[in-house]
Amino acid sequence: MQKRVLIDSAQFLLIIDRLCHQLIEHHKNFENSVIIGVQPRGIMLSNRIAERLREIAPKLNILHGKLDITFYRDDFRLKGKPMTANETDIPFSLDDKQVILIDDVLYTGRTIRSALDAMLDFGRPKDVELLVLVDRRLHRHLPIEANYVGKVIDSITTEKVKVNWKETDGKDKIWIVNE
Repeated sequence: MQKRVLIDSAQFLLIIDRLCHQLIEHHKNFENSVIIGVQPRGIMLSNRIAERLREIAPKLNILHGKLDITFYRDDFRLKGKPMTANETDIPFSLDDKQVILIDDVLYTGRTIRSALDAMLDFGRPKDVELLVLVDRRLHRHLPIEANYVGKVIDSITTEKVKVNWKETDGKDKIWIVNE
């Protein structure tokens, strides 16, 4: 198995900062905007984004939630073993809000499609934007595009993008692994 580093710790921090500044530029005071992290891996990024936004602009009122998509996936019945749901925590209505949906890697678009379906159980947003750390742009199954992207990569189908988080893996780093 070959692997190479796409983004190291220093680049990782710069990307998080850049994404946060783009969000502030577009959403200004976050008065009508909310952040929703997609379980499981988008939660790490959404937590980091929400935390950094609060550091950059402490007066912002950032509403932040977690969304589980397990039973909205189009493949959940196809897997041979029972799937375990993660926590959904959205303690506010999404009605007429500008939602910033966050996930770590955008690949086929199927996870985001599932998230859009699940999200509608919490209200009808005014607008939905997508923020991802890595966009693997060549492999979409659905016409889904991110509004905010940390890094765009071209990869082949045998490669996998692995995101390491300092909270769980000891160090922020993004790898591309050829299996």
